[in-house]
Amino acid sequence: MAKRKQSRRRTGHGTDYDGPWKEAIDRFFEACLAFFFPQAHADIDWTRPYEALESELQRIVRKSKHGRRRVDKLVKVWLKTGEERWLLIHVEVQARKQGEFPKRMYVYNYRIFDRFDREVISMAVLADDDPGWRPSHYGYGRWGFQTSVDFPVVKLLDYAPNCEALEANPNPFATVVLAHLKTMETRKAPADRRAWKVRLVKGLYERGLRAEDVRQLFRFIDWLMDLPDPLEAQFWQEITQYQEGKRMPFIDIAERTGMEKGLVEGIEVGLKLKFGEAGLELMSEIREIRDHEILSAVLQAIVSASSADELRRVWARGRRPKKTQKE
Repeated sequence: MAKRKQSRRRTGHGTDYDGPWKEAIDRFFEACLAFFFPQAHADIDWTRPYEALESELQRIVRKSKHGRRRVDKLVKVWLKTGEERWLLIHVEVQARKQGEFPKRMYVYNYRIFDRFDREVISMAVLADDDPGWRPSHYGYGRWGFQTSVDFPVVKLLDYAPNCEALEANPNPFATVVLAHLKTMETRKAPADRRAWKVRLVKGLYERGLRAEDVRQLFRFIDWLMDLPDPLEAQFWQEITQYQEGKRMPFIDIAERTGMEKGLVEGIEVGLKLKFGEAGLELMSEIREIRDHEILSAVLQAIVSASSADELRRVWARGRRPKKTQKE
């Protein structure tokens, strides 16, 4: 059981929602707006390419005392107004209740506006498990002065009673929402999670999606809905059997395992070059890590690390429990 807490996509505080959501929004941004914010989607000229301003947002984030939070996106889009006009959409996905969240929305909105001198429309997706937590405003005032921001929010829990509708919805982001909801719902029921994981993956065959979209949705489901080893083996056995006779480009178990193997091998080479034989003493611990992001972070950290303990802190941070959410 202890070993499982170090699995490929989990940290000590539970499911890693951030990585999968970031990839999902990167891949399906237009579908995301169509699903959550249809009015915004209708006003945008999708015949013109939108632009993700990831590096710009990271500069803004680094300058803020709020530091790194959850999932955020900043995207430049063009409007259907007949004029040459573009604005910025700032999307936050918040996976746990946090008192500072409304203030952060306010701070990032004005920092982005200050940087670009353009309209900045901030939107929030609340992916936490508290039905009553629905922040949509931040402001303050005194002596006749007033400043505030109101931002639209969607609450994933509101979709929970309509799982059949989500399964039938052709928008790929309906699958993202359903996978998230079922991951939360099955926190203490791994057998039920396996059943839903199988059901969702099989459902990808019926959506008529492009090959790369199928790969990305599969990756999202597989990353989010982590299973204990025995149930993971059952999942792959059932999916492998189901795939027989169907030619769909899923990432198979060999490919996924190969990714992990390549990172571990790279770390081993890096440790030997940096610390000699002493560095290889860390490998017994590193081979227990199955999280791609943590392994990547360790590999990158070797260049600047001055000691083994410094590297240990890299993967310890990835597993650090958070008191506000339990699994």
